[in-house]
Order: sequence, then structure tokens, then C-alpha cells
Amino acid sequence: MSNTSHHSWQVPLQPVTLLNNEIHIWKVPLVASEQAYSEFQQILSPDERARANRFYFEKDRRRWTIAHGVLRILLAHYLNTDTHNIQLVTNDYGKPALAPLLAGTDLQFNLSHSAELALFAFTYHRQIGVDVEYMRTDIECELLALSQFSPSEYATLQALPLSLRTEAFFLCWSRKESYIKAKGRGLSLPLDQFDVSLIPGKPAALLGSREEAQATTHWSLHALEPGDGYAGALTVEGFDGNIHCWQWDEVARTRLKPEHERNNPDEM
Repeated sequence: MSNTSHHSWQVPLQPVTLLNNEIHIWKVPLVASEQAYSEFQQILSPDERARANRFYFEKDRRRWTIAHGVLRILLAHYLNTDTHNIQLVTNDYGKPALAPLLAGTDLQFNLSHSAELALFAFTYHRQIGVDVEYMRTDIECELLALSQFSPSEYATLQALPLSLRTEAFFLCWSRKESYIKAKGRGLSLPLDQFDVSLIPGKPAALLGSREEAQATTHWSLHALEPGDGYAGALTVEGFDGNIHCWQWDEVARTRLKPEHERNNPDEM
């Protein structure tokens, strides 16, 4: 399983099937027509709708609703069930998972969204984490790196030309986020307790860890290229598996519908 980012994003030409040795990544733009947005709102659980409504800005409410509506559609597809049958729980650190009634499938997933883009990752029988970051230019990257990165990461960042440091910062940040999300511990795992690669153009890698001695033989880290202005990363247990990167659009949405819905012209 390669840790480079030579994965092209493809619109599925037929309903996709997730095999045991596969990892599926979906790239989803967080924009939708009013009709589609209304459907996403209806798909959400009551608790999710309440959470969406707590966002102050409408753009944030819409993006969160679209992301979690798409998550339910994708989970329903992989589980071969209806979106309203999807029940989710979170662990003590906020990582989402299937509720016990569905957990027997051992389908593992993770999601991340930033600005106008979301990434979703799905696989079986192994923990997984994904992250996407919009590469903002209005933050003090080097000050954040000094407080959050490991000493070796900060030194590597400082050694780069100024023109590369913003990209390198976000490559590092997305890789670290994907790792702590895969482990399911969130920020309870300090970001300076492990090292990742960050030089633009070089392979993504977990270089070492002070909190788990065997981490580099247990977890594989992969670069993703979500699009211009974004950094992305995937962390997954093990080193075997084929990564497939899918692009969400209305064609993909139609092909993910159950057959009875695809045959109903009144359905979106």
C-alpha cells in the first residue's frame, strides 16, 4: 500500500463495493442545490439537526449538514440499508463509530471537513483516520508549529525556504490530525509526542513516536491531494490494502441510491 499521493479521484461509473482489502476515500464538495440541501437536512437525526442549528453562520450550518448527510448516505450504501437506520455513537474523545447494533459489520470510517471540502474514509477491520485542511494564509504557522509540533518537525520546517513553509505546515498538521483520529484519542494525544514527514514533494510517513514504541510498524500514513489550496492525509492500521479515491457529484449520488430510488424519477 503506497504512502504517496498518486491516487486519482474518480466518479464511480457503477455502484461501488468495498472489499475487505480496500480503503475507500471520498472527496465531497460542501455545496448543494436547495433541493439537495433539503434532502440532507431530512437525512440527519434529530440530534444532528439540533447540532447543525447551533452554528451561528449559515455557511457553517450548511457545510456541516451536507457533510453529515453525505456520511449517512455513504454508510447506508456500504451497509446496504436505509439512511434512517444508521445509528452513530462517539467515544470519549469524540471519534464517531457505528452503534452496537451495526458494529458487527466491522465497517470503520472517519470524516473531516474544512472550508468547502470534506473527506470520508471507509474500510473494514482496522482503525482509520482522515484529515483535510484548507491552507489558510492568515494564521501564524510558525508560531503554531513551535507550540504544537515536535522539535524535529519544527527544525525541519524552519530549514525550508519561506515559500514552502505554509504548505509544509499544513501537510504536517493534516498528517498529525489523521494519526490522532485513527487512534481515536483526539487531542488527548499531544501532537509533539510523535513525528511525521512534512517536506512538500516527499512521501508521507510516520517517522517515530514517544507514546507508542511500535507505532511505525503498526500504522501507515498516506498523503492525499484533495485539490488546490488543501492538504489531506490518511492514517490506517497496517500496511496492506488498496486505496480507491472517489469523487462525489450528483452522478455518484444517483449510483449510490438503492435500486428502487434510482427508478423513481421523483426522487433526487
